[in-house]
Amino acid sequence: MARRPVSIGQWAGLGAAVLVAVLSLGTLIAVAGRAEDFSSLSRHDWASVRFTVVQAALSAALSVAISIPVARALARRSFVGRGVLVTLLGAPFILPVIVAILGLTAVFGKSGIVSNLLIWAGLEPISIYGFHGVIIAHVFFNIPLATRLLLHGWGTIPSERFRLAASLRFTSIDVFRHVEIPMLRDILPGALAVIFLICTTSFAVALTFGGGPKATTIELAIYEAFRYDFDLGKASLLALIQFAICTCAALFSFKYRVPHMVGGGLDRPVVRHDTARPLLRLIDTGWIVLAALFLLAPLAALVVDGAGGVLQLPVSVWSAAARSVLTALGSAVLAIVLSLALVLAGQRWHWIEGVGMLSIAASPLVMGTGLFIMIFPFFDPATLALVITALVNAVMSLPFVIRAIAPAIAGSEAAYGKLADGLGMSGWTRLRLVTLPRIRAPLGFAAGLSAALSMGDLGVITLFARPEQATLPLQIYRLMGAYRMDQAMGAALLLLALSLGLFYIFDWGGRGRAHT
Repeated sequence: MARRPVSIGQWAGLGAAVLVAVLSLGTLIAVAGRAEDFSSLSRHDWASVRFTVVQAALSAALSVAISIPVARALARRSFVGRGVLVTLLGAPFILPVIVAILGLTAVFGKSGIVSNLLIWAGLEPISIYGFHGVIIAHVFFNIPLATRLLLHGWGTIPSERFRLAASLRFTSIDVFRHVEIPMLRDILPGALAVIFLICTTSFAVALTFGGGPKATTIELAIYEAFRYDFDLGKASLLALIQFAICTCAALFSFKYRVPHMVGGGLDRPVVRHDTARPLLRLIDTGWIVLAALFLLAPLAALVVDGAGGVLQLPVSVWSAAARSVLTALGSAVLAIVLSLALVLAGQRWHWIEGVGMLSIAASPLVMGTGLFIMIFPFFDPATLALVITALVNAVMSLPFVIRAIAPAIAGSEAAYGKLADGLGMSGWTRLRLVTLPRIRAPLGFAAGLSAALSMGDLGVITLFARPEQATLPLQIYRLMGAYRMDQAMGAALLLLALSLGLFYIFDWGGRGRAHT
């Protein structure tokens, strides 16, 4: 069995592993070669390091703290539309960051819904820019992720434990102390580490809501050193610091990536006897409603404000949209090809599949800086802006794509590998007739996820693109900078529709052919 995957993807897997290693580690080495002495960093640079760590830690702590009662309420309540709500909670994960930023501005900005209510009440409006704006945006993005992770943890608790708690007449507090806290103790460190990592490498949020000496992240400092000062030495030093922080967070998240539960069960439906009191039902309902309002109100505001401006968008926005779609499609295809090669070869050499996870500790801006240093002596990097963007986006999405397709490929090999061996099937024939038909559903989901993430990227493209090469997220950011908010809202609604459309088409295509 160990030899079967070699005929499918041995050399392709090795080639993919080399490419990913060059992009993840080779770019870091290129950055390190241009780095200067750490004494060359200014107080402002070290302040950006402190701000990055502080805002990421606080964002992770708030996201998880709010998600605990929300996930607990969803885990122990059944109601009409619960499945739809849980699905919608995952929307911010594939939502383009710039779209969410505009939605948050429509709700929490100086002219937003919250500020208007405060003015109506005779109070001062709030500003979403600065430290608290970055925190609000990160909490918005990460509450859904933390809630889904915690819901998974609640799902690992066997129903027999709740039956035993009921027989012992445990109250809701007793159940939380003796049944749920042990699960949370296992899953919370990993959830905190993952969200900390995401907040550390969040560029678009800091670019829009941050800035200034008191609200600059490392990624934003790298961008400023690269784009405005062209100080590759400083950008390289900051990139090394960024990679070190991300590596520590990634290693910590890997250690706690799977919640550990002692004992098993019979997979019977969970019946809760500790949540019948009306007060508890009211509290759970309150948490669910507040979470839904916080997460869905910005999207609703964006749809309302942007609907009238879509048909009045200038030609430059539609051209940027076309470039974004082409880049996203290229990124999705490349991510699928690389992931298939790594996972198939990883059936024999497990370390190859691990290479695909290297990018989880990398930053797109660090990778982009390294590629600029490597390419600059030979080509004008601006001519390859869209190609580099698609390549970096594909590598950054590899951890998610690999996690989606690896179990399906392993199951296909376990079920049909010996039969394929007996028929002498190998190479492309085996991949086309045996493997691909049985992994279409996760493959479609993974391709849609990769395309949606690439559509909303506002990172590497900011380093390389000329004005005429802007993608749709970059064009929206420029419209915001020019205070053309009506057009920015319309373009953001267009970006949202394209991102969700690409995700749906790929996902539907995989599911629609999964059993043929």
